[in-house]
Amino acid sequence: MAEQESVDSEVGKEHVLAHLLSADDSRQRDEPEIASNIGTQLQHMALSTWSISILRRLRDAFGRLKPQSILEVGAGIGHRSAWIYDLFEKDGATPERYQLVEDGAKFAVIIRRLMLRHDAESYTKIVVGNLDALIAETNAWHAASSTGVEVGTPPLENQHDAIIVDGTSENRARYVQSLLPFLSPSGVLFTVEPDMPLGNVEEDDKEGMRLVDGFNQWMECIQTSNETYHIAFMPLFGGTLVAMTKK
Repeated sequence: MAEQESVDSEVGKEHVLAHLLSADDSRQRDEPEIASNIGTQLQHMALSTWSISILRRLRDAFGRLKPQSILEVGAGIGHRSAWIYDLFEKDGATPERYQLVEDGAKFAVIIRRLMLRHDAESYTKIVVGNLDALIAETNAWHAASSTGVEVGTPPLENQHDAIIVDGTSENRARYVQSLLPFLSPSGVLFTVEPDMPLGNVEEDDKEGMRLVDGFNQWMECIQTSNETYHIAFMPLFGGTLVAMTKK
């Protein structure tokens, strides 16, 4: 992984996140053609995605970090993945493994087409399933492996240089807390701050209360994680990109 020495030192870790999240002026600002086409498809399907500003900055961060192992949670129909594959293509380098997790089987079919289009079968693994269940199964597998009775392989790999966490605002904090242990010692987790509740929310407003609860959980997650992780925030058009790495 690039910038290993900076990430491994405590002083470096405090500053490397800000550097990772800064803009790389040497890279093009236009959205990759395949990603743009998928973005149009998202609009037709009434699906949401991260803003172009956030995806561009995530791309810049990956270009500096050059992770060899990546876990992307909430891959959707591959809009963000298309940015990442385009980065690999332009830089002429691919990671050792890239695992994409998506709850919907129909979406996974679309992701597979994207993978094949980029000739990425050798290093890409697509996992379909509920994230909470996949994490529980993975943790159970590792518990069994410590006794020497494990069978097969865990659904989720660990020791990732980069983890991308997407999902609904109400689940964002829980997903982040569950996936932080899957980072390598110098790995970086990327996510976007959940939506902030606006105005007064009535108790009988179930959707509004889910948003309030999710944001409160996010604040608790940041406060708790701050003890053992360096955390950086980058406000951008369409949201705030967040990066976390172990102290």
